[in-house]
Amino acid sequence: MEMIEEDLVNVRPFAYAMSLIDGKWKVLILFWLWKKEILRYGELKRALGTITHKMLSGQLKELEKDDLVIRKEYPQVPPKVEYKLSQKGQTLMPVLQTLCTWGTDHMDDK
Repeated sequence: MEMIEEDLVNVRPFAYAMSLIDGKWKVLILFWLWKKEILRYGELKRALGTITHKMLSGQLKELEKDDLVIRKEYPQVPPKVEYKLSQKGQTLMPVLQTLCTWGTDHMDDK
């Protein structure tokens, strides 16, 4: 039986990492939490611009479920909710830093 190249490459770690940050908004959410450390829901929504409430809420729930973001709710009226990177989320920041560096180096390539 002939072995194809895909059999020699373990794609699972890459696929797992990408599954945690896939989509248009997750990396941007992580970026803003990295830069600002703690953001309230409304601040995050303003920073992201055109994101809908439903999309932001869903993306934050997924990031929290995957232990990349910590949600802290304060028992007050009106409700106050803050988000920050978890320890696991912090470990992704060197990857974002590398992407930022790459972007800076290649922005003017056009």
